Amino acid sequence: MSSTNSKPIHVQSASGNYSVVCGRGGLSHAAKEIARLGKFSSIQVLSSPKIWRALEKQIRRGLPVRVAPQVHLFDDAEAAKNLHTVEKVARDLVRAGADRHAVLVAVGGGVVGDVSGFVAASYLRGVALVQVPTTLVAQVDSAVGGKTGVNLAEGKNLIGAFYPPRLVLADPEALATLPEREFRGGLAEVIKYGVIADAKLFAFLEKRMDEILGRDARALEHVIRRSIEIKARVVSKDERESGLREILNFGHTFGHALEAITQYRRYQHGEAVAWGMMCAALLGHEVAEMPAEAVSRIVALVRRIGPLPPWPQAKPEEILQAMHADKKAREGKLRFVLSRRIGQAGTVEKIPEKTVECILRCAPHFFAKPVAALGNCDA
Repeated sequence: MSSTNSKPIHVQSASGNYSVVCGRGGLSHAAKEIARLGKFSSIQVLSSPKIWRALEKQIRRGLPVRVAPQVHLFDDAEAAKNLHTVEKVARDLVRAGADRHAVLVAVGGGVVGDVSGFVAASYLRGVALVQVPTTLVAQVDSAVGGKTGVNLAEGKNLIGAFYPPRLVLADPEALATLPEREFRGGLAEVIKYGVIADAKLFAFLEKRMDEILGRDARALEHVIRRSIEIKARVVSKDERESGLREILNFGHTFGHALEAITQYRRYQHGEAVAWGMMCAALLGHEVAEMPAEAVSRIVALVRRIGPLPPWPQAKPEEILQAMHADKKAREGKLRFVLSRRIGQAGTVEKIPEKTVECILRCAPHFFAKPVAALGNCDA
């Protein structure tokens, strides 16, 4: 069943504006959408074995038949999002004869999109890229905005480039085979958009979360499209994260540190962000005057997406050290995206590290106690 609202969402970029085609059944129109971009010498599909097994027939039916696609598969685990994988993919493209007039079609989740985007930015100094996100996190977040990159042992996404795609095809029907854990984790990014930019979206999630968890088509498409609209508006105003775009990192300073300290093997990205948003909500209460009632709503909504992998057995000082590798840190000082009320957010600097350490000590108890019972973190 095709979507009734498939109007493209436009994103402004210094390298050229592009569109996000969001709607059920969108993959079946991929050939037409790619053809609008111009002619390409070859189509190079980049994906993972798992994703390709699930969606190969659907993707092949949607791609142009004039040029048979060449398919390159690689590990899409977060632990494999590194320069070794970038080199492997680039060498595969060389062996396939991909030239500067090729188009790379990234089919997969955030890791596939980030690796493919970085490869597209650097291979032959830049080739065309089409993002086909197949996870909820990728559809609402990582596939839109042009940020690409890979991890180092010292931190997440420390090597990368701003390289916008020529087109994004976000089809909610591609989520049909998405495992439950990945789907629920992806909802953390949707909740994020409500916290930072849209109180109505947050209220919709509170009211309709059971339907969304049941993958109700209309409710799910609504929150995906609204999330993309928010992301598109933000990155169009601030493509290179010089100001406004930083609000998209709500919960990510905590979340990225959790991923790094567990060697990217315990949490899926959305799960780490879910923990991070609860931490950021409590920190917002401590230093940014976020009302306790708003903190309670955020934590309650995050809890509804399901149980998270447990907090790591690490000292607060160790997690704090991992935070210092965060891209937002400046001159060795931590900076956090915090919210003063649901629907608004901004970057806050000069937060005492003692306060952050206190939040990290409180965090493991978020699922064990009501928020009100946690009291003031300075206690």
